[in-house]
Amino acid sequence: MINQLRKKHPRLLYQKYNYQIVEQQLRVTFKFFLEPDITFRPAVVIPIDRKLEIKQLENYIFHLGLIELISYWKATCSPEIIIDAGYINQEQIDWLHDLFIYGLGEFYYTNNLDFTAQDFLTITCSTTATTSHNLLPNNKNNGDLILVAGGKDSSVTLEILKESPNRKGTLILNPTRAAIDSIKIAGYQPPLIVKRTIDPLLIELNQAGYLNGHTPFSAYLAFLGTLIADLYGYENVIASNENSADEQNTIFHELQINHQYSKGFRFETRFREYCGKYLTSSVNYFSFLRPLLDLQIAKIFAQFTSHHLSFRSCNVNQKKDSWCRKCPKCAFVYLSLFNFLPYEHTIDIFGEDLYLKPEIQTAFKAVAGIGTHKPFECVGTVEESRLALAMSSQKYQAMNQAIPDIIELANQEISQAHKFLSWQKILNQWSEHHYLPPEHENLLRKNLN
Repeated sequence: MINQLRKKHPRLLYQKYNYQIVEQQLRVTFKFFLEPDITFRPAVVIPIDRKLEIKQLENYIFHLGLIELISYWKATCSPEIIIDAGYINQEQIDWLHDLFIYGLGEFYYTNNLDFTAQDFLTITCSTTATTSHNLLPNNKNNGDLILVAGGKDSSVTLEILKESPNRKGTLILNPTRAAIDSIKIAGYQPPLIVKRTIDPLLIELNQAGYLNGHTPFSAYLAFLGTLIADLYGYENVIASNENSADEQNTIFHELQINHQYSKGFRFETRFREYCGKYLTSSVNYFSFLRPLLDLQIAKIFAQFTSHHLSFRSCNVNQKKDSWCRKCPKCAFVYLSLFNFLPYEHTIDIFGEDLYLKPEIQTAFKAVAGIGTHKPFECVGTVEESRLALAMSSQKYQAMNQAIPDIIELANQEISQAHKFLSWQKILNQWSEHHYLPPEHENLLRKNLN
């Protein structure tokens, strides 16, 4: 199938972008042409309330199209990508190619694609260099723009940063009820809302047998957030990605495959370097929760009780705004919170004791790495999951209830001595691999302790 698609569609061209500002909205449409006869026109609508420097804006829009392109290229994995809409030099091409390899690792694995062939992907630019953009710092930029998704992580970031005297704003892409409510609960002003539209033709092609799979969505958010931060005069774009996101799921063709690659530290580092050189030196992108592991974030989240019945982290039932109570994401969120909340309150959040639910036992084993590789979901490390499962036995013992089988299974994987020492080590660790400014670091340390 892949060879037929590559032969039928040898090149994908990023031909152009169009934009207009109408009624305080920046409306952008990209045009991608898949040879020989398919045109994609995805769009994004961004709120605007100020005059813009057009050259700077066009550079941002052009780059957003470079990341948007990934979703359309993966349908055929065409051997060549041609950039017509703007200029990028060889260093930028190499950076983009690297993102296509690392950011699509899960896609290659699930579709069994050998991405290591020398002719697998070539990226070229047909245009010549124009006048360089002014990347000198804009000293007027100040404050924090927080990316919000509606899960426990961004809720923790919102609550902790309330203590900061900095100017603060929030950004949601294609908002959910949970994301909007988390901002209201934390007491912030209404968010900036961006609406991104996928070309329906891509969905039709996927249904007809063209390739589909996971893309580095957080890379899109990094470029989008930086664009909006600069337009609105924010100094910091703040994500809520954690240290746990760096753990691989599996190895494929000697590449570490990580579902959360664009949430990881490697991408964050590479994006910051790229941004400072080719986008702006006025905006600082970083992840506020980078020093912490998922279980540490869960422990902090446990104190913010006003968010507990509102947040959502289930991708299966996202449109239904509920927990499916079967998937690996539900399994991990449940086990991560179980040890930090009263038992009855945990049941109030999820509707039942998931440790006793037969349909989710396979998911518990998967997140704990028992008999399989870590699932392709945004979940914590295997060690965190095993330890949280094993530590949950104490709560059942205190209630004089039988210990569920999945917890007994996790207990068998970890010795008693190792269990308690590792639990304390995880809850007190602090990774120095982060880019938090001193005032943000001090706030996070204060809440951890």
